[in-house]
Amino acid sequence: MQTNFTPEQLRDPATARSNEILRACVHCGFCTATCPTYQVLGDELDSPRGRIYLIKDMLENDRPADEKTVTHIDRCLSCLACMTTCPSGVHYMHLVDHARAHIERTYRRPPMDRALRWVLARVLPYPRRFRAALWAARLGRPFAGLMPDKRLRAMLAMAPDRIPPMEREVPQVLPAEGERRRRVALMTGCAQRALDPDINAATIRLLRRQGCDVVIARGMGCCGALVHHMGQEAESHAFAARNIRAWMAEARGDGLDAIVINTSGCGTTVKDYGHMFRDDPLAADAAEVSRLTVDVSELLADLMRDTPPVDPNAARRGIAGTNARPEDRGQDEPWEGTGMRVAYHSACSLQHGQKVRSAPKDLLKKVGFSVVEPADPHLCCGSAGTYNLMQPEISAELKKRKVETLEAKSPEVIAAGNIGCMMQIGSGTDVPVVHTVELLDWATGGPRPAGLAARA
Repeated sequence: MQTNFTPEQLRDPATARSNEILRACVHCGFCTATCPTYQVLGDELDSPRGRIYLIKDMLENDRPADEKTVTHIDRCLSCLACMTTCPSGVHYMHLVDHARAHIERTYRRPPMDRALRWVLARVLPYPRRFRAALWAARLGRPFAGLMPDKRLRAMLAMAPDRIPPMEREVPQVLPAEGERRRRVALMTGCAQRALDPDINAATIRLLRRQGCDVVIARGMGCCGALVHHMGQEAESHAFAARNIRAWMAEARGDGLDAIVINTSGCGTTVKDYGHMFRDDPLAADAAEVSRLTVDVSELLADLMRDTPPVDPNAARRGIAGTNARPEDRGQDEPWEGTGMRVAYHSACSLQHGQKVRSAPKDLLKKVGFSVVEPADPHLCCGSAGTYNLMQPEISAELKKRKVETLEAKSPEVIAAGNIGCMMQIGSGTDVPVVHTVELLDWATGGPRPAGLAARA
């Protein structure tokens, strides 16, 4: 794609990067085939190619964002399926991030829109505030029909029926069981801590069992993804800088072999810290944090490389699960999960943002689960951070499609690696939805996932 930025414009690093991305686009339109919003709406401007034209016009002419451009950019899920499909390597993520930051600086949103974004930015990244908001939403749910805005109704509808207790997070090092093989920092997150603390508990048990010292770093917090996708650069960089300092303090102290993330939306952002801080005094540290960051499935794939696979038909024949530990289960007690039919949902941020596709499925198969995938594994479930709250109608249609394809596989349980996907899919099906690490933990000696017990 030909561009016409001036030399003065190109002195801005963000504009120079967008220029590189725009020039890589060849207008082929392959991206439209996998774009969820284009599939739902059928509007060229709601496809990656259409949005690229809008962004190019806005940035090249250095003009404030207008209502039309904002509407179509806001409808983008940032699922990044287009980046997987694109034969030219167009890095759409950095381009749309730049566009959102430009919109945030130059566009005056309607009052209700501004108010909702302000509330989300000051509630979701803070676990205790978010938990209080969930309780308030539960109390307000009977009055959802009286709400003047569909987004407020969506927020009330998303409140879970059960709000689990949340323990105070204490900076500490949880030692490996047996010989230490790795020293890793675990990002405990923000929304996930409030919605499902069992995920972090299962992750810690599993990593310790695999020989990892697990570090809960002092000063760590939200990764910044939620506000980053709203275009609020200063806020997102403040969150990121705090994490960079917290993890680098550990790395320079007793050392770190990895920074482990079990929420793939966060992982995609943290792996991009190096780019976000490329012109900042923290650039070197940010790049090192990005280098160290792995999804939990990537690390487990390495740690469990030599673990012998379990026969998925063992329990069906009445044979005890080979991964059961005597202290956790009786010698004659079969692990009832062996052979269980698991529909694996590949979160967009994991398969497209981080290019992690096979590791979670391979791990589930290795410990004895029977893994199936939906017919359209690339299709977004419609969660996408705050998207299901800000674009409830499109999100609901995508959820419906995703749930239908998952249920078509007749699973006993659905597994995913991202809390947003879990909440979104779980609100549309009676099939239990649990995190991949909860199943892996259960298979290797941990407790039955609470999500399964609740639906038993």
